[in-house]
Amino acid sequence: MKLTGFYPVIQTAKLAETTAFYVEHFGFTVVFEADWYVSLRREGDDDGPSYELAILDHTHPTIPDGYRKPVAGMLLNFEVDDVDAEYKRLVKIAGLEPKLEIRTETFGQRHFIVADPSGVLVDVITEIPPGEEYAENFVE
Repeated sequence: MKLTGFYPVIQTAKLAETTAFYVEHFGFTVVFEADWYVSLRREGDDDGPSYELAILDHTHPTIPDGYRKPVAGMLLNFEVDDVDAEYKRLVKIAGLEPKLEIRTETFGQRHFIVADPSGVLVDVITEIPPGEEYAENFVE
């Protein structure tokens, strides 16, 4: 299989609010917008890859019967260069409520978690060297 794209699609009852959250706080731009579907893109930094995310009205008939439900139990990871600066920007300045306060994990992350209007958790992470007990778990 030749993969030409991959992106998450958030099924939600809060299409406009969820779209605004990712545009305002994470630098995405709207590249397609209908009353039931929004496609977002964030251009990569320093000529890096671009990132895509879509927001979908959970009641739309393109979703098979039995699956037309708002998202639940989803976690998006955003890896950044400076998680402390992002915590200040998103929590201290923008006023987002942390669902997990910023902390350092021995498995190799410093991170915090916020939630979007649809209840999707957004884990903002800076990778750090893991503790000794986790170092051997990483595959080269």
